[in-house]
Amino acid sequence: MAHLLGLLKIRVVRGVNLAYRDTRGSDPYVVLSVGSSKVKTSVKKRSVSPEWNEDLTLSVTDHAVPVKLEVFDKDTFTKDDSMGEAEFDIQPLVEAARMNLEGIPSGTVLKTVEPSRHNCVASQSHITSKDGKAVQDLILRLRNTECGEIELQLQWVGNNRVVL
Repeated sequence: MAHLLGLLKIRVVRGVNLAYRDTRGSDPYVVLSVGSSKVKTSVKKRSVSPEWNEDLTLSVTDHAVPVKLEVFDKDTFTKDDSMGEAEFDIQPLVEAARMNLEGIPSGTVLKTVEPSRHNCVASQSHITSKDGKAVQDLILRLRNTECGEIELQLQWVGNNRVVL
């Protein structure tokens, strides 16, 4: 049995310029997974720029393992079509969450994750303090598809006794 290190709260904010999989657009939903933990959003009908604003929570047993994000087009009679995928590391967020954030003003940038060819980050991602917690706003560029980005907001709810 793997030891639970903490919970990753993920707000799936929205999709931007997602790929068309049907003539009238797509019916996208997002699946997030890490280890054996998997969650998914609701389906947004006929939209390539859906607004979800849904809060999901993943149980994390190893913060060195990247979180996988997949976007699918919901189909009624056939297998759902892939609309792209991305991965992101939670290590920087976990490290920021372990800092003593007491007395640090909300909005203070704790860490910055730069886009690189090794990650799916579309633009500079800041990890900031918000009411004593570390929060990361993240825009991911989808791979294995023509176009599309997904906006997320992450928050680590960890077990502070865990040693890296």
